Amino acid sequence: MKSTNNMDFTPESLATLGADERQGASPAVAMDRTLLFVGPEGAAPKQQIKERGLELKCVESYMQARYWLEKAATNELPFAIVCEVEWNRQADLALAEMIHENPILRRVPFILICPNGRSMDYRTALEMGVDDVYRSPFDWQDVFRRIEFLRGFKRELNLGNPAATSRFDGRIPTDKRVFDIVVSAGLLLVLSPLLLLIALLIKLESKGSIFYIAERAGSGYDIFPFYKFRSMANGADQQLKELSETNNQYGAGEEAVFVKIENDPRITRIGRILRNTSLDELPQLLNVLKGDMSIVGNRPLPLYEAEMLTTDHSAGRFLAPAGITGLWQVTKRGGNDMSISERIQLDIEYAQNYSLLYDFKIIFKTIPALLQQTSV
Repeated sequence: MKSTNNMDFTPESLATLGADERQGASPAVAMDRTLLFVGPEGAAPKQQIKERGLELKCVESYMQARYWLEKAATNELPFAIVCEVEWNRQADLALAEMIHENPILRRVPFILICPNGRSMDYRTALEMGVDDVYRSPFDWQDVFRRIEFLRGFKRELNLGNPAATSRFDGRIPTDKRVFDIVVSAGLLLVLSPLLLLIALLIKLESKGSIFYIAERAGSGYDIFPFYKFRSMANGADQQLKELSETNNQYGAGEEAVFVKIENDPRITRIGRILRNTSLDELPQLLNVLKGDMSIVGNRPLPLYEAEMLTTDHSAGRFLAPAGITGLWQVTKRGGNDMSISERIQLDIEYAQNYSLLYDFKIIFKTIPALLQQTSV
């Protein structure tokens, strides 16, 4: 469908949106609760958008999106822009470029949806200002979680967070990545007899898989399958909600972002030994080898925890690579006296300062911290 709008758009027609910022003033523009969807109306997940307290605005072309943004951005910015169109036309690229070049509009998360059968130059899309790309099939819940992270990240970027302005590009730095590959591959080879023994003991004690695999949110809120040796009985996840209210080290209720169960009854005998010696973490060397994680970084979080850390300054902790060990682990490994705010602050501190040399310092502190005495 072609747009009925005949307005001649020029870069100057949006220039006023960035005028206050260029003069050093804070623009009087709020973040709206309207999600702008560019593409076929039936492709937008209306029910899920409504459940998240958002309103949907559908337009079917670049021209309509441009016209709507020009009108709306002078009052309120959209919650996010999701675009599902042919990504091989100059007009579609111009929409991304327009948003990226405007100092106000580029604060809005811009997600591209690429349906099956449609070609797209992924690198070009990112260079033109798209924040992320999803190819069919995908889960819309992942898209919404990504949008929440991007809102927090762009807020950090606007506030001048050094981790956001100079570090975050979605990749692990080259020297850190080379170190990760060498160390993870070497350890997997050397520890292979131990890994086989642990797998056998798990199988002998209880029925179920050798590995526990769950989705976790890592660097840039990227979601990946996270590997651990199974240390709990089958069906442990189904008991988590009840135990989080009665046995959670961090307390109960909405403010309990992290869940850490004291004297967890779901843990097997072999599992308790694995946890107290951190041997259950060894399969994460596979995550490191794949590039999902680094040896040192901020712990990747379960999605129910990660989603609660995307709406304020806590999003800054996702600016660092995910890691097996990290700053908060060696600061108070297994201690009951670490508050949620302390843990988040240590994660943010690492995100702002990490380097290969900093990683070495953390690794040297990790070895004496491995044996923990608390049953958490």
